[in-house]
Formats: sequence, structure tokens, C-alpha cells
Amino acid sequence: MKNLKSKLVLFIILMLFWLLWNNTWDVEIWLYGLVPVLIVIAIFGNTANIFRGVKLTPKGFVYSLYYILYFTWALIKSNIDVMLRVINPKLPIRPGIIKVKTELKSPMARLILANSITLTPGTFIVDIKEEYLYVHWIDVCCEGDPEKPTKLIAEGFENILKNIYE
Repeated sequence: MKNLKSKLVLFIILMLFWLLWNNTWDVEIWLYGLVPVLIVIAIFGNTANIFRGVKLTPKGFVYSLYYILYFTWALIKSNIDVMLRVINPKLPIRPGIIKVKTELKSPMARLILANSITLTPGTFIVDIKEEYLYVHWIDVCCEGDPEKPTKLIAEGFENILKNIYE
């Protein structure tokens, strides 16, 4: 059953990309996309286990939309923060690598968390080892408190991702 769920999620994602790239509601175009999508699923469907944690529920869908809004807001805030640092003549930065602990177990949730952190300016994932993400941060603070960087960088993303994947 889990494998069928992974194949279904892969099918939905591939068909959505097909529809977005073609930008039409024409049924004939849908059918042209259906054949290559089914071929890809036949070849790679058994290895699509990264989608096994996805919740195909209304709650999971709502939290996915919420995650997009949350990520967009985090992106705007971090862009403004980096912009202000760049235009400041004193350039107030303290770059460094910190260790952030994640409680996420799903491979897809960890992937989305790592990509979200990397896509927000000022942070970059350097490595992932077990439950730790090693993040290059533009303004390392909290040297005495190892929990605070986790709260500042990852906690907001993690709380939403838990509702989608775990």
C-alpha cells in the first residue's frame, strides 16, 4: 500500500508539472502527458519512497499551503536583513557554521527543510549528519546557547513540516 501511495504522489506531481509547462486545459494535451508520466512511474515508481511520508489529507494540503506562505514570509524577511547588512558601511556580519538539530524523520521533510534554509539568504546548509544540519550563517549569535540557533533558523519550518509529513 505504501508503494502505491508513493506512485500516486509521483503521478500527481508529474502531471501537475506537465500541466504547468503546457499551460492549457486541453484534454488532448493531458493525454499526451499521461503516456510519458505512466512510463516514468513504471520505471521509477518503486524507488519513489521519498514520498512515503506525505499525508494525502485535507489537513496535509492546508499545511502545505501554509508552509508556502510561511516560507515566502521568511524569504522576504531574510532578503531585507541581508540587504540592510550590505548597504550598511560597517557590514555587521559574524559568519560561521553552526549545528542545528532537527526532529524530522521523513527524508522528504528533511530535504524540504534543508532547501528552505538554503534558499533563505544568509543561511546555507553545508552538511547533514544524522539529525544535525550544519548551517553556514551570516550572523552567528548565541555561542553559549546551542538550542537558540535551532529555534531561530529551523523551528518554524519544522513545526509545519511535522504536520505534513509526520
